[in-house]
This record gives sequence, structure tokens and C-alpha cells, in this order.
Amino acid sequence: MFKVGMIGLGAMGIGMATNLANAGFLTVIYNRTTEKAHSLAQKLNVQVALSPEELAAQVDVICLCVSRDEDVLDIINALTKTIRPNTIVIDMSTVSSHTAKQAAAILACHNVDFLDAPVSGGVEGANTGRLAMMVGGNSTVLETVRPVLNSMATRVVHIGETGTGQATKAVNQIMGAGINQAVTEALAFAKAQNLPMDKIIDVISGGASGNWFLQHRGLSMTEGSYPAGFKVALHHKDLEICERMGENVGVNLPLTTQTRLDYEQLMANGFGDCDISALYHLKVK
Repeated sequence: MFKVGMIGLGAMGIGMATNLANAGFLTVIYNRTTEKAHSLAQKLNVQVALSPEELAAQVDVICLCVSRDEDVLDIINALTKTIRPNTIVIDMSTVSSHTAKQAAAILACHNVDFLDAPVSGGVEGANTGRLAMMVGGNSTVLETVRPVLNSMATRVVHIGETGTGQATKAVNQIMGAGINQAVTEALAFAKAQNLPMDKIIDVISGGASGNWFLQHRGLSMTEGSYPAGFKVALHHKDLEICERMGENVGVNLPLTTQTRLDYEQLMANGFGDCDISALYHLKVK
């Protein structure tokens, strides 16, 4: 049985850590906000590390889920001070492919394997262990830790070499931007037509245009409620990554850019910590 450490206890990380603990893998957690770590540790009956270095010295596998590229690299560099050879680091954050390759190169100098393994499925998927995970890195290493990943995800797919997991997540985030635009625009149109919103959402969810976002966020957004699931500010950050990656290969992403600009307007109006369904707020009259 692996001894697993979890770094990052945000909205996604808490659910991941809980499922790791329920499967018997989790032994220690670390979070920059120590109060949150101590509260969860008591609930899960695991230890709290006061630093990434302390965590790295105790485990065989390190799972990481933080917000930004610089956070990932800061933690990776901290881990190298105490990490043991043959440890496996699994980064489930959403960052650029370039950052994933940097992290892998840093850890390789310490004989440590690295997988970039971003996820999709939202807070609901993290809480229920039903995430989709897209993995870049060595396939043999993936198979070694697949039981760990299976405790958090129902679909774990090896994409290719290091960085391809993050590139696949960028595809997901671009698609999510388009779905958000389409659903919020359509529902704003439906409201302007004075249609019964609950019936509209129900019937369309069961047809060819049905999708997860409509099914899980449709009613709440039309009621003016945007409870934090996937925050506007985080998707904004992800879309900036997508745009940079697109520029590097000469691909124009006009819908992505428009969504990023819309998010900037929402953030300026105080919606940065709301769910991305807050885009509806800009469209409804």
C-alpha cells in the first residue's frame, strides 16, 4: 500500500484528499492555510505537515493540486530538499505544458518520476471520486499508481509524454468556455421569451443539446445564484494559459479570448469567486 501525501486543499483538493483517505492511501496533508489542514486531518485521521519538505520525507507518492504555474514550481523546488528517490509526484493542477515539463525535469535530477494529471468534473466529481483524469508522462509509472488515481477518478486516460495531460486539459477548458457562452446565451434568450425556465432546462437536458453544465448549473444561474463550483477567476487564469499555448503554435482562439474578457468584466464587478455560470449575469436583461 502506498503512503500518499496531498498538497493543496482547495475546493477540489478537499474532495480528492477525502477519497484518498477513504481508500486507505492518504497519510499526510499540507496546505498553506494550516487551519484548514488541521480541520481536515482531524476528520480524516491523517497527519499534517507544516511544509512541503516535511511531507515529502514521509511518503511514496505526492499528489498536488494548487492554483497557478508559479505555485507548482515553488512546491516542486521545495520538495527536492527532502524527497526520496523513486518517489512519484502527480500534479493535478491546471497549468501549462511548459510548466509540467519544467517540473518533470527538476524532479528527474533527483530520480523522482512526475505525471501531469489534470482533472475535469468539478467539485461534484472531486467529492464523489468521479473525476476524469488526463495523464502525461511515463505509462509504466502511471500503471504503478493507477490504484491511487482510481480512488479519485472513474476515467484515467494516458495521453502521451509529459505535458500532454496539460495540453488535453487546455482543450477541455477551451471547450468549457464555449459551452458556458452557449448555455448562458440560450437561457438568457429563453428568459426574454418568458418561457418556463425549469421546463426548458429539463427538456433540453434530455436532448441533443444537453450537457453537464446545463444540467448542473442551469436552474441555479436562472435564479441568480452562482455558488462556487468552478470559480470565474480560476477559469480566467486557465484561459490565459490556453491563449499563450495557442499563440505558441499559431492557433487563434477568438471564443476563448471573448470569454476571458467577459470574465474580466465579471471579476471587476465582484464575481471572481463565483461559479462560471455567473456569465449569465452579463447576458440577462
